[in-house]
Amino acid sequence: MRTSGTGRRAGAFAGAVLAALLLALLPSFAQARASGPTVALSQTEGGKGGEITVSGAGWKPGALLMLLICGQGEPGKGVVGGTNSCANTQGRAATVDAKGAFSQKMPVAEPPKPCPCVVHVAGVTGQQDVVDVAFTVAGHPTAPLPEATGTGRLAVLASVRLEGSSGVLVWFGAPARREVVFTVGNLGQTPVKDPVFHVGTSHGVFSPQYEERQWRGTIQPGKKAQIKLPVELSAGAHGDYEVSVKYAGKVLVDQPWGVGRPWGVTLFWLLLAVVVPAALFRIGMVVVDRVRPGGAAGSRSSGHRGRRRTLVRTPLVRTTELRPAPERDESTATTVLPWFTPDSAPSAPSEISPTTKGHQ
Repeated sequence: MRTSGTGRRAGAFAGAVLAALLLALLPSFAQARASGPTVALSQTEGGKGGEITVSGAGWKPGALLMLLICGQGEPGKGVVGGTNSCANTQGRAATVDAKGAFSQKMPVAEPPKPCPCVVHVAGVTGQQDVVDVAFTVAGHPTAPLPEATGTGRLAVLASVRLEGSSGVLVWFGAPARREVVFTVGNLGQTPVKDPVFHVGTSHGVFSPQYEERQWRGTIQPGKKAQIKLPVELSAGAHGDYEVSVKYAGKVLVDQPWGVGRPWGVTLFWLLLAVVVPAALFRIGMVVVDRVRPGGAAGSRSSGHRGRRRTLVRTPLVRTTELRPAPERDESTATTVLPWFTPDSAPSAPSEISPTTKGHQ
């Protein structure tokens, strides 16, 4: 009994210690989750030809990151002009480890645009977050950031895909429908509210026919959003198509779309080609049978009339029970057939009649 009580007290003490540890770690864990991924630099300034170490934490394990030095950038506002303002040839790639951290050395290069400059870290696969850290390139020109135009700048950050599937009606020629899904980031300095995209489809050498599709929402500067836009083909369309999405006169998305042939329509026409001629042939045979002289109907009526005449003209012969014929005198008995009267009945020939040959 004493041992059992000691075990209970030890278990209660261990549970209290674990609860205290969780309460102590919970604020730091929540703060780390709220802050998101972070990036740190070994030095905030460097000249061309030098080298810096870029490290980070809080990223998704296994994610592939792109590291660039960009001009006309500011932390929290993004890079004006996107990756066109970055030293792309001197960029580096990094893979996040199992703990969500990375560390990568990269050379210091002069971007094609003037500073203020940033080290731009963006997720390529596995995570689409973007983090910019201020960095000074020694000896590189500096210029004020361009003034905001008020339209914002959207760029595609993630891979494009088509979502949805074809139903049974599409197999019979109904219009095929999909949703084109992609992620965009606002690289400008002003929010983009309710952007209007133009979605079009092209087949072969024909140019796409665009239709307006408005997305409801606001994309803040330096933020991203997932866009879903419906796209539809004409009835019976099949083959290889190209889905294009434009914004502000610039093509953002080009996605191939292969549409299968509506075999249900082909099957329908094949059945129609067999059933209709057979039905017409049957109708024609019925019409010919009724219209032609001496047809089946006339033959049947004439046959009925012939049978009726036969029944009238043919005398009814009663059949009697077969009985043994009475003995009669062959010399005087005469046979009278039904269609002769007794007066006109021929006389029976005598049993002994000389033949002409015998007289000779």
